[in-house]
Amino acid sequence: MSLASVPQAKPLDHLAERGADSDPALVLRSETLSFKDLRSRIARLAQWLSDRIPDKGARIATWAAKGELTCLMPLAAARAGLVHVPINPLLKHAQVAHILSDSGARMLIGTKSRLATLAQGDLPSGCELLEESDALAAAFARKDGMPASTADPSELCAILYTSGSTGRPKGVMLSHANLWLGAVSVADYLGMKSDDVTLAVLPLSFDYGQNQLLSAWYAGGSAVPLDYLFPRDVVKACAKHQVTTLAAVPPLWVQLTEIDWPLEAVTPMRRMTNSGGALTADLVHQLRTIFPVARLFPMYGLTEAFRSTYLDPSLVDSHPTSMGKAIPFAEILVIGDDGNSADPGEEGELVHCGPLVAQGYWQDPERTAQRFKPAPSHSEFGGLAVWSGDRVKRDESGLLYFVGRRDAMIKSAGNRISPQEVEEAALASGLVAEAVALGIADDRLGQAVHLVVRREQEAHDAEGALVKFLSRELPNFMQPQVIHWRDKMPLNPNGKIDRTALQQEIAA
Repeated sequence: MSLASVPQAKPLDHLAERGADSDPALVLRSETLSFKDLRSRIARLAQWLSDRIPDKGARIATWAAKGELTCLMPLAAARAGLVHVPINPLLKHAQVAHILSDSGARMLIGTKSRLATLAQGDLPSGCELLEESDALAAAFARKDGMPASTADPSELCAILYTSGSTGRPKGVMLSHANLWLGAVSVADYLGMKSDDVTLAVLPLSFDYGQNQLLSAWYAGGSAVPLDYLFPRDVVKACAKHQVTTLAAVPPLWVQLTEIDWPLEAVTPMRRMTNSGGALTADLVHQLRTIFPVARLFPMYGLTEAFRSTYLDPSLVDSHPTSMGKAIPFAEILVIGDDGNSADPGEEGELVHCGPLVAQGYWQDPERTAQRFKPAPSHSEFGGLAVWSGDRVKRDESGLLYFVGRRDAMIKSAGNRISPQEVEEAALASGLVAEAVALGIADDRLGQAVHLVVRREQEAHDAEGALVKFLSRELPNFMQPQVIHWRDKMPLNPNGKIDRTALQQEIAA
């Protein structure tokens, strides 16, 4: 499939209609749902949601581990004409409160323990809280269900929150068409079939994680959601469910290559996909050694346009560090600083054009205008494009290579972390007067969070108290690996903290 042959998108909930009635669609801990079961439960959940929140376009948030609710909600909310806001279950009350307030969520469905962490002040006016088990019980007690949606595919159906390099998480607005065509594209270039089994280990609040479900269901295959405690749990699940498709980020791949894989877990594997950071040549070699038959797909993506490139598995051994070429329905341009297309070997900004481009940031026209701009005049597709800020090069054969990020985003264990969020949490403790969060190269994490702080003069036992405070306020993946205490911060000529000097000092 090419950009010139983009199919007609459909309402997102139609993905549930593609599998055969008796074929498995969703493998839960206690039961396996067939596609017939999946359709029935989506219909009843959608009708229940519509009865509770009849206002089309209202936002409904979920904050729960992987399970029936979080897997069904993307399609059920879309059918009900609502906008789904999935919240990463690893986040804590401060981040969740921001997402709820920013999105104006009318309802939050979550697990009892998570909801108990929220105070009244964390909730926007009119936001109803419901426990996951109560919501599902009420929805599935119904005998009637809502028929398939007739929504315009260009309508908003999801807001996925992602951290920016500065400021609070921003909500990326995705339409039915964005998510539908993303599922079609991935299922196509991965070659997915109805007998495929996808192990969904990535968070469903991420576009990469959510697509594990959507692409599997588009192909008529099944998905097995898994929240794992240890990497060995992934191996056991692969063997138990005869998994054919496994998506992960580099830190997890590193852990998975350090343990033994039994033959019953290796043999069924047909394909492995990677995003959220580049694979090293050594890691590629290790994966190819463990899985000599499975096809390895290195990929590059950004939430603002879902996925941009993939490397054909036949080129992985010869070009292990390449990002590959554009996925189906994506037009990828490399634009030099002069505004023209960069020549082969010349560095430029990656610009993504085409129907996978999101609709901008929710209620944030300023940041939308910075990232979503008109496509270059020579674009085949035109329209709005995502100017990624990432620097890349294209070789003579058209393969792309990542050079670096223009922004200050910390990318750790596949998570995008805003330095400002970490800094704000540290300052909120009252224990430090200044704080700078940095990403320092780390073999296992990609980047580790280092926090440089200057103590408040009156703070006592600040070291231990700060660690305890941050453990309460920040999710695990945002916790600083190292806290550096300074008597004073270096300043640049403008009188601002010299982040470059701190970065160089700590990285040395």
